[in-house]
Order: sequence, then structure tokens, then C-alpha cells
Amino acid sequence: MEELSELLLQRRRKVDALWEAGINPYPNDYKPQHTSADVRAAYGDKEVIEEDPQTFVVAGRIIMRRSFGKAAFVQVQDRKGRMQLYMKKDTLGEELFAEFENYDIGDIIGATGTPFRTKTGELSLAVSAVRLLTKSLLPLPEKFHGLTDVETRYRQRYVDLIVSPEVREVFHKRSRIVHLIREFMTKNDFLEVETPMMQPIPGGATAKPFVTHHNALDMELFLRIAPELYLKRLVVGGFDRVFEINRNFRNEGISVRHNPEFTMMEFYQAYATFEDLMNFTEELLCHVTQELLGTLDFTYGGEPISFQRPWKRFTVKEAILEYGDIDAKSLEDRDLAYAYAQKIGLELPEDVGYGKLITEIFEEVAETKLIQPTFITNYPTEVSPLSRKNDHDPDYVDRFEFFCAGREMANAFSELNDPRDQKERFLAQVAAKAKGDEEAHYMDEDYIRALEYGLPPTAGEGIGIDRLVMLLTDSPSIRDVILFPQLRKEGK
Repeated sequence: MEELSELLLQRRRKVDALWEAGINPYPNDYKPQHTSADVRAAYGDKEVIEEDPQTFVVAGRIIMRRSFGKAAFVQVQDRKGRMQLYMKKDTLGEELFAEFENYDIGDIIGATGTPFRTKTGELSLAVSAVRLLTKSLLPLPEKFHGLTDVETRYRQRYVDLIVSPEVREVFHKRSRIVHLIREFMTKNDFLEVETPMMQPIPGGATAKPFVTHHNALDMELFLRIAPELYLKRLVVGGFDRVFEINRNFRNEGISVRHNPEFTMMEFYQAYATFEDLMNFTEELLCHVTQELLGTLDFTYGGEPISFQRPWKRFTVKEAILEYGDIDAKSLEDRDLAYAYAQKIGLELPEDVGYGKLITEIFEEVAETKLIQPTFITNYPTEVSPLSRKNDHDPDYVDRFEFFCAGREMANAFSELNDPRDQKERFLAQVAAKAKGDEEAHYMDEDYIRALEYGLPPTAGEGIGIDRLVMLLTDSPSIRDVILFPQLRKEGK
């Protein structure tokens, strides 16, 4: 810390000296006209640069410098990458070169120069004018990824982005993924909408909400756990195809797969079934993957993944039988299934419902083994309070979850549009909440009223954007794909 404090004091003294010399270390009148990408595009393929090359006006942060007395090579970084600048005392003049000599790594500069190739063939700009645009007071770390506290990367994301090109690339890809999803949905005639993030009744998922208070209205509000019930209200209103790329908030633990604030794309299509959405999901994710990576075959965590269609499809029970150590007859027997759940370490109340029981078993024995893209169907009605019951077996619903790399990536179902059935399920959830289930649904009378006006046959789906970005950028933690993930307070 003493060394850092001394460096900080040295740089502050440099700022004071600049002000005293009549030089503003933080001007706001410089306009770069080109980027490093423009330089590469114009001259990157040219082995020999013509006698009268184009002049470029650029700006960027000093990342590296090598001084040779009367000359220096400086590597600067802008939003498109890095480029090398060549500073020569004879060209800049003694006064400007002396000013440049006081620039530090981390400073942001503007420069005017013409391209040339060094003796080693590296494309560079021979600088004829240079100007300090922002004086950096804190030095950049030399080996940022060597820090023992990995959370520093997330806590000081601004530094992480400066020194780690691979991190910037992840977030460029994230932006590209969202753009491709939005483009695909729009081309398929879905209308993008926005629904409330503060809701009087949280709904659309089984999760514990964040609670806040609106002073002027003197009412309790919840940060949304999902936009589902509002999006379906819009389908009632005649918007047959809607989608929202949305921020959701769930008051739950933090892990490599969970952040309390996360992004989803949720969409609803009238006159469609959950089976239609399985096909649509394959089309959407294959489109995004092909456009982003140029292939449908990639790796995640060293495991090969193939998005080549068709994708696997199992029921919940088929997946348990495939990956668990239980036979079909025992799985159908509630008592034997409960004994198996205890054997594999699940702690469940003795009166747990059969539907909840087999869902917990599936999550324990099968979920992490679904490496290749897989749809899981036939979820129990007991754990699916918003899904439409299957016409042939009302104990199960018309629903799927999509898994890849051992993680749930999407959840979809044919929507329950019978208002009486929906009210009964809400009442069951209210009873569960009264028994202590903090994630159970609240009663939403207005949503019931909307259903009474008539929700057309509809299917809907939510896709986790953060987890999709993790998959397509080979990132091990959700914190690697969220610019500013939630962290504990410093020092705790």
C-alpha cells in the first residue's frame, strides 16, 4: 500500500505541474476521427506502405511503452483494439517530446500520425502530434489475472476491461447475442414490449422476491421475479406474439449459476403449443450460435457440445431412469421413490407430494448429466402452477425445460388459460406459502380477471440470457458474463 500511495502522490504532483504549466490534464475538445480498426483495415494487408500514406487522428489509453532516449514506441488501446505509435523527438519537437516523456501507462492520449512498418514488420503510426487527454492517477496492474483475489476482477470491472482483451470480447459477444435474438424475434413477427419492473404482486415464477415501499402511494411493491403474467395480459389484449428482454430480481443465493439480478428473454405466442416452441427454440439458438461462432459445434469447459438438430428429448421420468439407479416400477411407487430420494441424500418432508418428489429426484440425478442440448418434458402439475394440464393425464402439464452443459437454459409451456383452474392453483400456492414456502406464488386476482376475458390458446417461454452467454463464450461463472455482478461488501 505504501508503494501504491507513493505512485499516486507522484502522479498527483504531475497533474499539479501540468496545471501550473497552463496545460489542462483533462481537456474535452479533442475529436478522434479514426480507430485502430480503421488503420488495420486500410493498411493491415499492405506489406509496403506508399510514400504518401493517409493521416490518422486517433485516441486511446497507453497500455505499454518502450523508450529509447530520443524515441519511443507506445501501444495504445481504443474501443476497437490496440495499435502501436512511434514517437520521435526530431518529429515532435523538443518541448512536445519532453511533455510526452511525462505521460504514464494508463494515460489517455490523442495522436496524429501516418502508417509505416517497423523493421519487424509491425504496422505502426509515426506520430506528428500528441496530446494528453486524461491523466491517470492509479497505475494499471502488471499481471491483473495473477491477483490472488479473483473477486477484484468483478469488483473493479473497469480495470478488468482495460487490461483483459478476452474479457472485453465476452461482452462484445454478449451484446451480439442479444442483438441476434432481438433480430430473430422481430423477423418472426414478435412485438418487443416493456412491462413493469416494480409490481404490486410478484408472479410468473417460484422465487422469493425483493420487497420495497413506494412512499407516495404508501404501498408495498416487489421487484419482478418474471414478466410472465404481464406479457400474458398483453396476449389477452390482442398482441398475439410478444417478447421482452428483461431484468429479473430474485432474493436468492449467489453461485456460479445465480445472480440476484439477471437477464431473460421471455416470449409468448398465441395459437401455439409447447411442442411448437421446442422447434422454435432449436431454430432460434441454432441461428444465434451459427451467426456468432460460425459453427454449431463448440466446446464448453472442455466438453464438446453440438447444436446439430434434432436435439434429445426425454420426459422427467425417462431422464431419471436414464441417469439414476432406480427401476421404472419403483419410480412409479410413491413410497419406493421416497426411499430412493432419501438414499441419494435428498431431505424432503414425509408428506411431500409425488410430483414434487420426482422433480427433486430428477434435479439430483439427471440435471448435471444433460451435457448435449436436451428437452425435458412431462413435468408434474404440482410443480407447474401456470402450465396447462395435459389432456390425457392431468397429473402432468404440457411443459418443457431446455438443458445444456448440465444447466437449465430455458423453461416453456402451453399456458393455462382456464380461469377457474388457474384460481385453484393459485389457492394451492397460497396454502403452500402459509406453510412456509417463501417461493410459492401469490394470489393475483387481476390476472384471473384477465383470463376471464379470454386468453387464446398460447405457449410461452423464458430463456436465460446470462447462461446462454456463459455457454457460447465458454465462461465458467455467471459473474464472468455480467458486467457488474452482485458481491459482498468489501472487507466482508
